Amino acid sequence: MPREVGTSCSAVNKIMIPIKATEHIHKDRRDWHNLRGMLPFLWEFRGRALLALGCLVLAKMANVGVPLVLKDIVDTFERTDTQVLVLPVSLLLAYGLLKLSGSLFNELRDIVFARVRFRAMRRLSTRVLEHLHRLSLRYHLERQSGAVSRDLERGTRSVSTILNYMVFSVIPVVVEFTLVALVLLTKYQLVFSLITFGTVAIYVGFTFAITEWRMDYRRQMNVLDSRGNSQAFDSLLNYETVKYFGNERMELQRYDNTLTDWENVAVKSQSSMSLLNLGQGSIIALGVTLIMFFAARGVVAGNMSVGDLVLVNTFMLQLFIPLSFLGIVYRQIKYALADMDLVFKLLEREPEIEDAPAAPALRLRQGALRFEHVDFHYQPERPILRDVNFHIGPGEKLAVVGHSGAGKSTLARLLFRSYDVHAGRILIDDQDIRTVTQQSLRATIGIVPQDTVLFNDSIYYNLAYGRPDASREEIERAAELAHIRGFIESLPDGWDTVVGERGLKLSGGEKQRVAIARTILKRPRLLVFDEATSSLDSHTEQAIQQTLAEVAEDHTTLVIAHRLSTVVDANRILVMDAGRIIEQGEHRKLLADGGAYAAMWELQQREREDGPTMI
Repeated sequence: MPREVGTSCSAVNKIMIPIKATEHIHKDRRDWHNLRGMLPFLWEFRGRALLALGCLVLAKMANVGVPLVLKDIVDTFERTDTQVLVLPVSLLLAYGLLKLSGSLFNELRDIVFARVRFRAMRRLSTRVLEHLHRLSLRYHLERQSGAVSRDLERGTRSVSTILNYMVFSVIPVVVEFTLVALVLLTKYQLVFSLITFGTVAIYVGFTFAITEWRMDYRRQMNVLDSRGNSQAFDSLLNYETVKYFGNERMELQRYDNTLTDWENVAVKSQSSMSLLNLGQGSIIALGVTLIMFFAARGVVAGNMSVGDLVLVNTFMLQLFIPLSFLGIVYRQIKYALADMDLVFKLLEREPEIEDAPAAPALRLRQGALRFEHVDFHYQPERPILRDVNFHIGPGEKLAVVGHSGAGKSTLARLLFRSYDVHAGRILIDDQDIRTVTQQSLRATIGIVPQDTVLFNDSIYYNLAYGRPDASREEIERAAELAHIRGFIESLPDGWDTVVGERGLKLSGGEKQRVAIARTILKRPRLLVFDEATSSLDSHTEQAIQQTLAEVAEDHTTLVIAHRLSTVVDANRILVMDAGRIIEQGEHRKLLADGGAYAAMWELQQREREDGPTMI
């Protein structure tokens, strides 16, 4: 048995090694790909970037000049003639000037580069938000808001981190190392260059190897951090549901379980960092000891002065001070690249719905709407619409009724092009909506949804959202038509009342009236009412129905409803079941036919007499 086990492990290793190598190559390619992706954000201020690099080089030249002047000062005091009594004022002034120049050019670099760094962050943040708005409805229904929020926060911050470390840590070390190498190679024996370069090479190789090993812990921490944030965010969004079922303890336990896993990985990460720091310190100590040994031997042999020993020692310390931070910098850059990868993968995600190449704007003439043999599914194994055919003439009102799950609300989503049909087509004035721009299509349609979500801002802001350039008089008139103006003006803060996240400070009926008002304000040619009065009481519903009738006059209108009493005035009523149209006609005709519509009508009338209907 032991031999079989050993053979099995060997086989697994043979398989795993190339897989890991392939993953490593792919990850490196992703890192370089993402770094190249940053270049467009820097191009706007390329002049500033070059000026900052110039300041950086001058600062490092000043830093390398300091030990050279210090050597001359020490050698001056080492002389035995009478000149030793003369204070080397010029050298001391040069020493101070070089120190000042180093600080001056470093600060100038920071000032010049600040605009580049923060503008890059701003551009990337704006681009990410723009891309999120371009992504289709399916993505936003499937995403976890808390996890996306945390990933985007880390990803955007990673751009600043990489630029900061590259310009303020990596490139300065490279420049300073190059200048020191030139001095050592031209002034001293080869052994000093070999020790310096060898120590640096071992240090960098050790740091890179251990950091790559530790990166897995960081990735696990990111995943668990996002998951925990998503769970906390989700539980707060569902605050009332948590309270309804008394599940506070369950939510805390779920959150704490994720944080426990995060804690365990974080401890491993911190322990491995201590191992890395110990190894780095040991390599630096060995390198400095070796170079001091050879320098001291050179002084004893008379090949080097005390000033040379001070110079070599200062170079080593000056080089390894920033190099000791390079280990931290490398780790932070690798972490930032991992965070950035999340953002760039998001930016590479293609929207499900896109405009056709050179798509024209919708040319609206009369506003006729037609569904022709439309099939649609969210998953292939679960069809939602099957061979749906209907036509709404200009200025007509068509109602769609049916039980939950019949496919009614999907019609509105397809018309708004949140999804594309899988068979058939949808036409407005004989134009396939897939061939025109989404912006022109959606500007033509006004939707009052069943579930209205408001911005966490004032009522006035939410009303004006329907048409931001509308005057205050137009906004107030729309609120009056939606029978909500009196309610708004009765509030202590009036129009400036903040409605809370998702509009939670307003009732369902109040939110729907806000939705109706801003749709009125938009003044679209095609109207879609998706259960637009489902959250209203009977008295308000009657008033709103009259308003909707006035608003819909001379507009092509699609009404999706559960309450049949709200659609009796429609020009035509479609009855849907399991994604198909099973009946259609006017209210009286459908009642006379005695089919599914008549049965639904009878049931709802009985429920109105007996008590409120349960939906």
